[in-house]
Parts: sequence; structure tokens; C-alpha cells
Amino acid sequence: MRALQLVSPGKIEVREVDVPEIASDEVLVKVAGAGLCHSDVHVLHAPEWPIPNMTLGHETSGHVEKLGDTVTGFAKGDAVLVYLIWACGVCRPCIEGRDNVCVNQGGRYAYPPCPGLGPNGGMAEYMKVKARYLEPLGDLDPVQAAPLADAGLTPMHAINGARHRLGPGSTAVVIAVGGLGHVGLQILAATTSARIIAVDSSEQKLELAKEHGADLVLKSDEMAVKRILEETGGYGADAVFDFVGVQPTIDLATHTIAPDGALRFVGLGGGKFTYEANGAAEPLPWGVDVRRSFGGTRTDQRQVISLAQQGKISVEVQTYPLVDGLKAFADLEAGRVPGRAVLVP
Repeated sequence: MRALQLVSPGKIEVREVDVPEIASDEVLVKVAGAGLCHSDVHVLHAPEWPIPNMTLGHETSGHVEKLGDTVTGFAKGDAVLVYLIWACGVCRPCIEGRDNVCVNQGGRYAYPPCPGLGPNGGMAEYMKVKARYLEPLGDLDPVQAAPLADAGLTPMHAINGARHRLGPGSTAVVIAVGGLGHVGLQILAATTSARIIAVDSSEQKLELAKEHGADLVLKSDEMAVKRILEETGGYGADAVFDFVGVQPTIDLATHTIAPDGALRFVGLGGGKFTYEANGAAEPLPWGVDVRRSFGGTRTDQRQVISLAQQGKISVEVQTYPLVDGLKAFADLEAGRVPGRAVLVP
């Protein structure tokens, strides 16, 4: 079969590899679609990556092709989504429903394994997955649904962790309406009563934000902080979701959050700020809680699938044949993908 693999740091190739052999508790999935996100680009450009010839792809959907001997609950042909977080399922956080911070498969600074970021992922014709990491998609189109494994899951987790600040009369700011941000915006519109302000540097993405429920769209420029503060009476937004994490968006987020607000950093852009425990007015007001949000839980995943099944959220998908995977990477890096790129075998 064909698979898009990271051959060495900075080099990816579509290669011929063997179809995976499955164990008794595993399922062979015939891939329908594999989403591409900036985490994949980050992996591509990492100066060192310890796993050569790794098949990329952590947003994978498909159909059940073959079942292991002990697998129940699925049948050949079922449409499925591969859950992102391959946690142990038995440690205390997992039992409490916090599998994205699994003790046994992750740790204090590590995260649980994710397909395409350690184990072989879904940018291939087939993928093997333990049955317990599969979620049924029902009637959803698997190609359209593939990005729900991250572009849906991750914003849902960030938003679920900020719901205490998303009640009636609240204001939420979405910074960057890209692959994750445009889904996060829809989740906010579908599940909260917050007024939504979307910020982006792209006019095309701001138009997308209007279509998906933003109450106000702002260009990401030197006036963005002033405009957001004006729109909130100088007080700031109750929740700010930064889906990029570069220094300018970090600065925008920290200078527009309200006292006691929820500040959620989701993007991996490498920006930072200094937090002082001395009562200084800058950069954060009193009471702000800050979370570097990672992935999501099984509950988050099922909520996202349910919203998609109800037609309340959708993913803007731009498809590429698997053999054009290198072009998809180039287009994403160049900003030519307004929503999510999905590779189709």
C-alpha cells in the first residue's frame, strides 16, 4: 500500500509499504481521509525526530476492513473516526475521564501517544488501530469528518474548560480562523450564548468567520487590541482562544482578556509572556486562569461528533490525493488552505 512517511528530518515521501497485520484487539481501517495540520508541519521541520519512516496523519477516518478475533461492536464497512489520544484507560486520570493527561502512557511533561506522532498514522491506504480507539461516525461522510479527530476535538476541549466564563452576556475572542479556529468558532456559536469576536489577518478567513457565526470580525493588526477593548467597554473579553500561539497573537490575547477571564492557548507557535506573582497590572488582570490546552477527552470527541451529526458544525475541507501529499504540505505552509487539507487515498 502507499503511505506518506517522514523519512528523515525535513523529508517526506509517498512510499510503498506493507499492509499492517492486526492483533486480536485491533481493527484494520481502510482510510477514507487523513487531515493535515500545522502539527504535521512542525514534525516535518523538527531538527531531530527519533522515529524514521513514520507514517504521518493524526486526523483519520475510514471504514472497518478487518476485525481482530476479540473485537466486538464493529462490523466490516462501518464508518469510524480514529481517536487522537491513545491512553491506557486504567490510570486515575483516565478513569476520571481525563485521558489526555494519562499517567501511564504520558507523564508530567509528556503526552499520550497519538497516531502519526509516534505510532504510524493515517496518511496511508490502511491503518491498524486498537478497537477501543475508534468512534462510530454513523451517517457522517468520513472524508469531511476526518479533521474532527483534532480540528474538532482540540477546540472542544479548550471551550469545555472555559464554559464557566461563557454564559449570557459574555464575550469570546477567537484568534485565527484556520483549521482549528473555524471549528472552535462554530462550537462557540452552537453551544454558548457568548458574543463572538473573530480576529484574523486574512480577509478570506474573516468572511469564513462571518458565515460560521461570528458577531464581529476584526483584522489582526495594530488596532485589534483597541477595538476589542472598545467593544467590551474597556473591560476585556471573558474568554480568549488563541489558535496560533505566535508572539503577536499571545500579545493580543494577554492584552484583551478580562479580569477573572479564561485564557486558552491552543496553537503551538512558540510565543510566550512573563507572569508575575506580585500584583503587577501587566500583562494580565487579576483572576485570569491560563491553560495550555492539549488534545481532548473521549467525552469531548463524542460531543464533537454529535454536533456534526446534528449539522451544527462542519469542517471546510480541501481534498488532495494521497500521492499529492507534498503539495498539500506546501499549500498549508503557504497559507493557501482556508480550512483543513485532507488527503484521500
